[in-house]
Amino acid sequence: MKRNSFPVILIFFLLCFCSSVYGGVVSDKSVLLEFKSFVSDPHGILSSWNSSNSYHCSWLGVTCNLKSRVVSISITGGDDGFEGNSQALSCSESLKFPFRRFGIRRNCSNRVGKLEGKLSPLIGKLSQLRVLSLPYNELSGEIPLEIWGLEHLEVLDLEGNLFTGKLPCGFVGLRKLRVLNLGFNRLDGEIPISLSKCAGLEFLNLAGNKLKGSIPRFVGSFFRLRGLYLAYNELNGTVPAVLGSKCQYLQHLDVSGNSLFGGIPDTLGNCRQLRTLLLFSNKLNGEIPRELGQLGRLEVLDISRNLINGVIPAELGNCAELSVLVLSNLFETWPNDKNKSREMLASLPSVSNHEYNHFRGSIPTEITTLPKLRVLWAPRVTFEGKLPSNWGGCESLEMVNLAHNGFGGEINGIFGRCKKLYYLDLSSNVLSGQLDEKLPVPCMTFFDVSQNLMSSSIPRFNYNVCPRVPSSNSDLGEGRDPSHGYVSFLLYKTRLANHLPFSAATLAVIHNYGGNNFTGPIRWLPIAPERLAEQTDYAFLASRNKLTGSFPGILFGKCDKLHGMIINVSKNQISGLIPLNIGSMCGSLRFLDASENQIAGSIPQSIGDLKFLVALNLSGNKLQGQIPASLYRLKYLKHISLAGNNLIGAIPSGLGQSDSLQELEISPNSLSGKIPQNTVKLENLTSFLLDNSKLSAQIPSGFNNVRSLSSNGPSEPLPLHRRVMNCSNAHGNPFPNSCDTFSLSASSPDPTGSNRDQPSDLTSSSETKSESTGLRPIEIASIASASAVVSILLVLVILFFYTKNGYQTPGFRSLNETKLPFLLTLGFRCYTRT
Repeated sequence: MKRNSFPVILIFFLLCFCSSVYGGVVSDKSVLLEFKSFVSDPHGILSSWNSSNSYHCSWLGVTCNLKSRVVSISITGGDDGFEGNSQALSCSESLKFPFRRFGIRRNCSNRVGKLEGKLSPLIGKLSQLRVLSLPYNELSGEIPLEIWGLEHLEVLDLEGNLFTGKLPCGFVGLRKLRVLNLGFNRLDGEIPISLSKCAGLEFLNLAGNKLKGSIPRFVGSFFRLRGLYLAYNELNGTVPAVLGSKCQYLQHLDVSGNSLFGGIPDTLGNCRQLRTLLLFSNKLNGEIPRELGQLGRLEVLDISRNLINGVIPAELGNCAELSVLVLSNLFETWPNDKNKSREMLASLPSVSNHEYNHFRGSIPTEITTLPKLRVLWAPRVTFEGKLPSNWGGCESLEMVNLAHNGFGGEINGIFGRCKKLYYLDLSSNVLSGQLDEKLPVPCMTFFDVSQNLMSSSIPRFNYNVCPRVPSSNSDLGEGRDPSHGYVSFLLYKTRLANHLPFSAATLAVIHNYGGNNFTGPIRWLPIAPERLAEQTDYAFLASRNKLTGSFPGILFGKCDKLHGMIINVSKNQISGLIPLNIGSMCGSLRFLDASENQIAGSIPQSIGDLKFLVALNLSGNKLQGQIPASLYRLKYLKHISLAGNNLIGAIPSGLGQSDSLQELEISPNSLSGKIPQNTVKLENLTSFLLDNSKLSAQIPSGFNNVRSLSSNGPSEPLPLHRRVMNCSNAHGNPFPNSCDTFSLSASSPDPTGSNRDQPSDLTSSSETKSESTGLRPIEIASIASASAVVSILLVLVILFFYTKNGYQTPGFRSLNETKLPFLLTLGFRCYTRT
């Protein structure tokens, strides 16, 4: 009897087991369908998630185990137009953050769009779920509490969404959690102590939220932690010294962009695996601990915008892997006048008078000779003495920024051997002497020695083959070097801060010699053939010198090989005539400023052939003749300044057809006749200055958009309107509208060249699912390293506006120039008689 019952029991057991498995499978499928019902999916990312497709393990982003239980859901948002919102990043932008370089394969589904809506609480029913990865979508609301009860969950990745609310104060699950990535959402409250239960955490990212309170000490108990990212919150208190007690695996630490105070813990010197240490934009004080010199694997160190003082410890020279060192104060240049400094500080919200790094002395030789140093970024930190002359073999050196310090001496023989150097900013120091002919300036994408005491002529630089330069808006390529992110980011910020366009061009080249004592004629264009391409924007800036010779037509010799060109040779002693064929010499010219020179003759009619010209400033010269009627053909032209010449005749009526024109300054001259009636149709015109002319009759009514209208020449009074204001009310800006939407993009049908996917140009332009259900240790490390680069690329809003003071044309004075944007550096001003 017992023998006969055994098969029955076995069959009963198998039936129960199969029923249980089948029930779990059916339950998982229903949960997935419920998940889909909670979100909006206009682009069909989840089109395969439907009841007609019976096998849910084949659905996009779903991975199952051998029992067909769901163990992973992984869907990264697609690109539906990135607007720079760090709270909801796009897939394509996330790929610019080099996740792929660290082995992460996030599925962008080869589709356009993101999931919107809320996260279904039924996710908590997926009892075998090990990975929930939904980054860069637009999921909102609170994170369901049910998720915090998942016992097998190892990876929770919801970065770059719109989740709100607080992290739960108590939960019973997540004991196996290794990756918690909730960065760049809208979470608030404090970091709960319940998080301490996740003792196996290897990666913790809570950056870019609204978290308050202090960094909890229990974070230091995560002895397996490889990456800790708490940047861009509202955290206060100190950096816990306990972080350095159990950090044998810690590779990336980022607590930047908070309100942390106190000193940098010297215990961080115990974290011997540390590769990136980001402490910038806090209120940390004291000196840099010498113990940081024990970090032999450190690659990136950024302590900028704090209250750090003292000397730079020579022990940092022991960090043999150090490739990026950022020490800068991120504010604008401090005026020499203390009262002006206080006024500027008072105008900055929540900034104390000491909230900047103030170092003593210079940079130790032990640092400048580091063999792997790629980037040294230390502008405005009160360094003084002679410019460091020993840079070792500088085999790796690519970017050096020591602007706005007190370095003196000469630069001859210092950087001539640095063959990879393509970024050198030594502006606003007290450097003297001549430029070294061995400097690889033609290969440099950024070279700035402006506002120094340098003399002689601009030499013909000697150079060999130019090295490859990483683009500021392209994929960073493969590799495991976190410094790649900083290099790309700083290039991008330099372009933005110097008001060069961020358009279709993949490379911007800026050479600035302004504000020195350079003499002689301009005989060549100092840019290498390797840098000349249709995708290159080039700015040659040499204003406020003592340059002589005829109008430098040589500057236009290679112009047509460029995507766009900016020339500023204002405030020199250049004479001669403007070439009659200038319109055919440089079809890519966007900006030309030759103001306050001694240029004579007439303005050629061919200037109307510069079809992409955006701004023209020829004020303060000895020009005669009439204003060219051909100017109306320049459909992108926004700014014209012809003031302070001897122009005669009438204002061309064709200017009334220049729909993009915003500022027109033609005073004082000897113009006569009437103001063309059709100029009132210029809807974008905001500044029209024509005083001290011989114009007759009344100014036409209808200048409703003009906010700066000045004239004391016409016989009739000014027809003031509600939106008209006097030039004196522009607060130092002769063009009351800032040039926020300029672009050199020739392909844009909109003259502003504006693009929602890119920042303003002049100022402020499908993976298959994983066959593995878990993440290997290298993948955890990869996520940690990747997030370091994400933080790097999202950090630092560096605004380098160069405050210039220069020679003024006798008989005129310009309004406050210290607050003006790029067009001021091109010489555009509001003139009034003195």
